[in-house]
Amino acid sequence: MAVRASVTRFPGNLEAQERAGVAWGISVTPFAAVDERGNQPVLCSDGHHIPRCENCWAYLNTLCEMEQWAWTCSLCASLNALSAPLAARYSNPQSCPELSSSFVDFELQEDGSTDGESLARPVYVAAVDLTASEEFLELVKSALLAALEALAPGSLFGLITFSHKIGLYDVQGPVPVVKNIFIPPDLDGRVPIDLEDAMPLLSFLAPVESYKDRITAALETLKPSTSWERTTAAGQGLDSVLLGGRGFGVAMDALISYLGSEYGNTFALARVFSFLSGPPDYGAGQLDTRRYGEQYASKGEDADRALLPEQTPFYKDLAALAVQAGVCVDIFVVTNEYTDLASLKFLSIESGGSLFLYSNSDDSTLPQDLYRMLSRPYAFACVLRLRTSPEFKLGRAYGHFFPDPQYENVQHIICCDTYATYAYDFEFENSTGFSRNSDAPPVLQFAFQYTVVVPPEENFKTGLSAPNSCRYLLKQRLRIRTVQYEIAQNINELYDSANAEVILSILVHKVIAASLEQGVKEGRLLLHDWLVILTAQYNDACKLVQFGKPNTASRLDVAFSHCPQLQSLPRLAFALLRSPLLRLHEEGVHPDYRIYLQCLFSALEPSSLLRAVYPVLSSYSTPDKQRILHYHFLLHRTVFCEIQLTS
Repeated sequence: MAVRASVTRFPGNLEAQERAGVAWGISVTPFAAVDERGNQPVLCSDGHHIPRCENCWAYLNTLCEMEQWAWTCSLCASLNALSAPLAARYSNPQSCPELSSSFVDFELQEDGSTDGESLARPVYVAAVDLTASEEFLELVKSALLAALEALAPGSLFGLITFSHKIGLYDVQGPVPVVKNIFIPPDLDGRVPIDLEDAMPLLSFLAPVESYKDRITAALETLKPSTSWERTTAAGQGLDSVLLGGRGFGVAMDALISYLGSEYGNTFALARVFSFLSGPPDYGAGQLDTRRYGEQYASKGEDADRALLPEQTPFYKDLAALAVQAGVCVDIFVVTNEYTDLASLKFLSIESGGSLFLYSNSDDSTLPQDLYRMLSRPYAFACVLRLRTSPEFKLGRAYGHFFPDPQYENVQHIICCDTYATYAYDFEFENSTGFSRNSDAPPVLQFAFQYTVVVPPEENFKTGLSAPNSCRYLLKQRLRIRTVQYEIAQNINELYDSANAEVILSILVHKVIAASLEQGVKEGRLLLHDWLVILTAQYNDACKLVQFGKPNTASRLDVAFSHCPQLQSLPRLAFALLRSPLLRLHEEGVHPDYRIYLQCLFSALEPSSLLRAVYPVLSSYSTPDKQRILHYHFLLHRTVFCEIQLTS
């Protein structure tokens, strides 16, 4: 779990925070294998027995003061009693991981599986759009062949296609068999029969290690619907069917219900890879792409604001059903036409999946992206809780999660990989802030409860399964990270402790939120005003300019020359303003690309986000050897650049 603060020395009070003008918050990558310093967590069993504060419910940690029969909470300073067994356990603190490390992973249960070994088997389903070109399908085939290589033995795989009908593939027989169910064209229509009645789920899901060749053969049979189904459909008298119609919404609804029937029995989490070549335009969930065009100019509407909200709650509601069914949906869109990702994105990000956009098949990195995604460890059914000292509190949380409806500062994350990052900004509880003479500096604690699927080889090492077994087990764990920060005694200390990467991360979240709520122009204004305020506050703090007095403007320092930690911020703000995320519609920014960047930037950890906003071109003397200290800073094809060259 990597926790990075925008300033490692916190402002002392509200006045100091406002005088500084720097964003105050943190970013956290909860499932990262190491912390921000590269340290791994200490592993510990018996997570159910770790003591918790009776006042704030924080967990016992290295910062707590221990007595023989009690301990003092490092967050709220409450005194808590210890039972006799716990007092005996903590009589030797160095032997207890929770008292020797601030980064601990606890096992909450020894074995999360039930009596069936298939309980934790990973399930993957590919949903392929057949209303596409041959090039699109060849790309999807390549991606799925790469995915099959990344899937571990024991995984279950299913193949489904959609157009104006749904195709279910049974690959467990001598030859692949497909059963079709026609999609009704009605806006509120559903498939006439359940998919389970057309094909039992266990016939649909095939073990990868046993049927990889037949899955590959089934992929080779995929053909565009417009080239081989037109005559058949017309012969059946389906003149009203829109041939090539993309019934994505109905297909996903039926698939989620199909998989949900075995949630908790066959699998703990099913991942659906849906491949789209254009907007859904048939049946329930179809999207009206006519809103993207010249009509906004004639109506006087703001296209930057009109194209960001979803036009239907269908896919947001579908995501809620996916969560209940234990289904995570990843959406891969390969097209340069308007697809209305503003509506589609909710199905992916709110079910724990990812959204990918490629403008064409020729330059697409879809196979590599899918392989990398499947090669990463991931956790699911996650709960993230942040607790702080009583002097400050969480202001707003940012990221792909949904808040708990009952408890504050609790976020539920459906699926989380090692790169998924979330951000928080802070507020003071009152104007007093932290007392400078206090012996209790600011402390925050993250508690991250998650579930992982342990592969067979790890079970064999721990003696939980026999060799050559495909038995997967569920492990539920609790990761606790406690961090203490110092208080800046003056504004110079606060500036010197600034982290430009984290500041940029928090700013990106803020401008995305402002853009979605009030439009892109408001997001641009927010960033512009923040930089102006920061520059003014910095010059005032360094006493470079006396505002309101003549003949002092010439001494204005806009390069933050007295503070190296802030010097990159003007360039980063300029890069962000010139990026497609904040460029205006009339400048030629495709609305789907803007939505894609919003989803991408909202999940990147700070260093990756920095490179996405402000790229660097590195020089190589040979294909394998990079030139040291030879960098070319790029900035979105503008004339603003910096070049450092070695002599």
